[in-house]
Amino acid sequence: MARATVRRRVVRLRGAEAGARPDALAAEEPLEIRVGGEALTVTMRTPGHDFDLVAGFLVGEGVVHSGEELAALRYCAGTDAEGANTYNVVDATVRGGATPLSAHRNLLTTSACGLCGRDTVEAVRTHVRWPVADDALRVGPELLYGLPDRLRAAQRTFDSTGGLHAAGLFDAAGELLCAREDVGRHNAVDKVIGWALREGRLPLTGHLLLVSGRASFELTQKAALAGIPLLAAVSAPSSLAVDLAEELGLTLVGFLRGQSANVYTRADRIGPADRV
Repeated sequence: MARATVRRRVVRLRGAEAGARPDALAAEEPLEIRVGGEALTVTMRTPGHDFDLVAGFLVGEGVVHSGEELAALRYCAGTDAEGANTYNVVDATVRGGATPLSAHRNLLTTSACGLCGRDTVEAVRTHVRWPVADDALRVGPELLYGLPDRLRAAQRTFDSTGGLHAAGLFDAAGELLCAREDVGRHNAVDKVIGWALREGRLPLTGHLLLVSGRASFELTQKAALAGIPLLAAVSAPSSLAVDLAEELGLTLVGFLRGQSANVYTRADRIGPADRV
């Protein structure tokens, strides 16, 4: 089984001195995702929680919406030069006949972008199954301020590599239910949503999703497709992410750091009504 970290030799400079030492790096390897034996996409990811990643990807592509629709996941034969299984091919067996959003975009994705080549955003909007606009979630500012530290404490691979994004799913009380890491921010989110799908938790009504980087359109889309009413990021959102969140009624929080944050949409979900 592939590992989440690899060791490489590095020459470390300290002033005028240099010394060689091993260094831990976040692993990045291709994962081919198949549905019913047919290739759907290839994504670059950090090995680990691959079945969660595939399940979450299929939710984000509109292929499955519940654990019952995902009949099976299995590794396929993919070998390296020595003939060992690379565990870099996963085949999903699904029930139903949903048309994946991947039909609208290029096949190859990277660890940086899960929506490269998407022709239009209308294809995304039509796949939202659980509207979040009427979600009754309300949280106080202090609860929000405490989320980044709770997610950071769960980032075990980041501690050794310093090179991974993270996503965390929280309930309305601020309890961390699931944390996942990956070189790709969209992969980390897919791993969290895939975990929820496989645990029978979708839709994620009344939950919060926190990401360690920026909030892009694709992450907003993934949150909405999972029924999550609040997406928070420690960095900035994109303009299209804000537009989509506004349209769908999703609360979008950015720059969540220390005792401050920017609430870009649906601020009524944060704090007492007379303080918003």
